[in-house]
Amino acid sequence: MAALTTRLPELNITDAYSDQNSTNEMQCIDFRDWYWLTRHQPVYLLIITTLGIVLNAFVLLVFCLHKKACTVAEIYLSNLAAADLVLVSWLAFWAAIMEKPLNWDFTVALRGVVKLGMKINAYCSIYFLVLVSIDRYLALVHPMSYGRMRRPKYAKLGCLLVWGLGLLLSASMLILWAVSRGEMVELVWDGMLITFGFIIPISINTFCTITIIRALKKQSLARSNAQKSEQKATTLVLVVLVTFLICWVPFHFMTAINLLYRTEMLVGCDLIKFVDIFTPIITDLAFFNSVVNPILYVVVGKNFRKKVQEVCKQCGVSTVTTTSTRSNTSAPLNTFM
Repeated sequence: MAALTTRLPELNITDAYSDQNSTNEMQCIDFRDWYWLTRHQPVYLLIITTLGIVLNAFVLLVFCLHKKACTVAEIYLSNLAAADLVLVSWLAFWAAIMEKPLNWDFTVALRGVVKLGMKINAYCSIYFLVLVSIDRYLALVHPMSYGRMRRPKYAKLGCLLVWGLGLLLSASMLILWAVSRGEMVELVWDGMLITFGFIIPISINTFCTITIIRALKKQSLARSNAQKSEQKATTLVLVVLVTFLICWVPFHFMTAINLLYRTEMLVGCDLIKFVDIFTPIITDLAFFNSVVNPILYVVVGKNFRKKVQEVCKQCGVSTVTTTSTRSNTSAPLNTFM
């Protein structure tokens, strides 16, 4: 039984970003009922890591190798892929940490870096979607008034600001965690994640999404090619946004429940069992979002599939050109042999 209880803290919702052990949990939960989930957690994380790295790297390669410059929406989506790549790159370390007992050999600094990578993804992913939603809002609702704002240089500046915001919010709490690992630091950490990583960005996305849907309904059936292209991009963005909500809303809901529990606003063994049993599943669902996004680009994004085909043709043409050039340069030598 002792071996089972030592692994539980690695699965708490706050332990994906913090360390916490609770005596009440040990008294309320029979760990043998769900230890199979703890045992298979590292395997699942390694699968997510492999798929996430391959798929998100593929998306970034397509955007980078394509001969045409990325549109504003593609700049945001490429940065979203980069944020997902950051997350899945660190999940392998997290899986290794979970496999170790409490006296694992990793340094505290490495564990802090893993948490930093996860936090950056949690903040940056949602704010890249905020930028995408605002771009779709301007493109469909105010195409004439704010058209100048939809420029690649402004999009790149916005992405830099998002990366900086994610790093600032994550690093500030990581420093507090390193200096003082008290309960208050953990509460502030979760409170910031819920406020700045969910409530504020989701409110912006909800407003933009509702307005965009209304604008699409009002538009006539006779649309220009430019409008059709904008709508294709909007469809992809809406699907990505809905998928993000499906994967991350339960995570933030459970974070809020856990926050209320640790402040003793909610108590009871039933609550503890609910949080500790469903937390691993909900956390895995949130991580799975980093694998789903690249798949959505291929399945839903017609423009992205077109880019993939063009990149393949481009690479094929370059290969043929290189081969023909080599054969032409070697032809005179063959005539003398």
